Amino acid sequence: MTTPISYFEQMYAADPDPWSFETRWYDARKHALTVDALPRRRYRSGFEPGCSTGMLTARLAGRCERLLAVDAVAAAVETAAGRVAGQPHVEVRTARMPHEWPDGRFDLIVLSELGYYFADADLTTLLDRAVSSLDADGDLVAVHWRWPVEEHARPGDEVHAAIAARPGLHRLARHEEADFILEVFGRDPASVARRAGLV
Repeated sequence: MTTPISYFEQMYAADPDPWSFETRWYDARKHALTVDALPRRRYRSGFEPGCSTGMLTARLAGRCERLLAVDAVAAAVETAAGRVAGQPHVEVRTARMPHEWPDGRFDLIVLSELGYYFADADLTTLLDRAVSSLDADGDLVAVHWRWPVEEHARPGDEVHAAIAARPGLHRLARHEEADFILEVFGRDPASVARRAGLV
């Protein structure tokens, strides 16, 4: 079953930073690794669904000409919007994934700690929409926790297996730890060095 929105609303009502993103070294390091794994220096249009309080959003903002970040919980959106205030190229708004996926196309989509909250049908819809809105030169980044969590519909590794099975995507990078898995998939199978003309 897809985790209900009420679960997240209760979490943010009890604590504006329910997963301690602002203070925990684990998350600061993971966010830094996520951004460092991006194959390109700059992206035209990025999309981050499930942005939470915007800690990763703030890092992605420096790599995108335009960045859209959304979350289902208004309190999280308010915090994230405040974090990137003064950066007019970043838009933060409320949207429920996967059914309120935005129009338009993106050359960067970041699925961070999101996929395992969805039941089979909703995960399929999420990935369908991500792949269909990814530009021909676009990259899709996925990073997920690997330990069992009661509220998760599936483990993070299963989410990554579902992404890897999608036709038209090529794995460009994989970083695996006991705690999380980080992968980058691209429409273009060329490595970073090949994209730069080094090989």
